[in-house]
Amino acid sequence: MSIQIPQNMTEVEVQLIDRKKAGEQVTKEEIIQNAVKDTLQALMDEALEGHYDDVKWDDQQQNLLVFDIMGKQVGMAQPQRGTFIEDFTANPDGLMDYFTTVVTKIVGGR
Repeated sequence: MSIQIPQNMTEVEVQLIDRKKAGEQVTKEEIIQNAVKDTLQALMDEALEGHYDDVKWDDQQQNLLVFDIMGKQVGMAQPQRGTFIEDFTANPDGLMDYFTTVVTKIVGGR
């Protein structure tokens, strides 16, 4: 089963309801956090025309780190407000624009 990546708070709420109906123990914050990481990963995959780099949370789950196929860190995205949850909640389109810029810098720097 493929779960679509929520792109705004309405889609987050719908996914939260659907997943809770399915018996999952999930919070709105977990859905947003997964959506943020999955969005950056999808943009990297699109830019590289395949899954070559991995997007991972840092140890405190504050920043997103990008690792190449050899496991070397090649980039990072930091929240523009306090957290990515705040960034997504306040302006999901702005976060997407920021991620597009990050991806362009990472891919263009090779």
